[in-house]
Amino acid sequence: MDLATDRGLIVRKGKRLEYFTIAWNSLEGVLSVIAGVLAGSIALVGFGIDSFIEVTSAGALLWRISVDADVQRRERNERLALQIVGTCFIGVAVYVAIDSIKTLIAHEAPKHSLFGIAIALASLVVMPLLARAKRRVAAGLNSAAMQADSRQTDFCTYLSAILLAGLALNWLFGWWWADPAAALIMVPIIAREGMEGIRGVHCRDCA
Repeated sequence: MDLATDRGLIVRKGKRLEYFTIAWNSLEGVLSVIAGVLAGSIALVGFGIDSFIEVTSAGALLWRISVDADVQRRERNERLALQIVGTCFIGVAVYVAIDSIKTLIAHEAPKHSLFGIAIALASLVVMPLLARAKRRVAAGLNSAAMQADSRQTDFCTYLSAILLAGLALNWLFGWWWADPAAALIMVPIIAREGMEGIRGVHCRDCA
């Protein structure tokens, strides 16, 4: 199998991963927002909004992959896709920070939601597998943008764990502050990743 054929197979795999990401996160976002509204949980609604941001990121990567055979367009789209993903990171960081601070100030504890717990558990199973698959594609295409998108998927895993922990700790011990406090810890990490993407720090060897 020659390099062009091998790269073509990787590109097709990357497209399938991004299509799956768009479908999964669209469903996850809708269900999370509905569950959050029904339970009065800002954390669940925030998780749903993050899912929609990830749909934007996946769309940007799908666009980048679609022109992989054209080297000049590939390099240009790589940089632009990386900036779009970076902007999505900043959007997640800003929302998580504002939402967490508001929750702490207002003492708004997430209410019990078995549906929300089920969504978080499903995400904890699917997202690590998806992120790992995206990293393999990123390595095969030497794509910093795909690597950044895999990090976006990693953050979805972390936010799922935070959501699940917040709901569980509040349910078991009445620790209403656990969810927003943990989320705030993630804000500078997410924001740094976003700024590096916007500046193109990871795109020096884009191909």
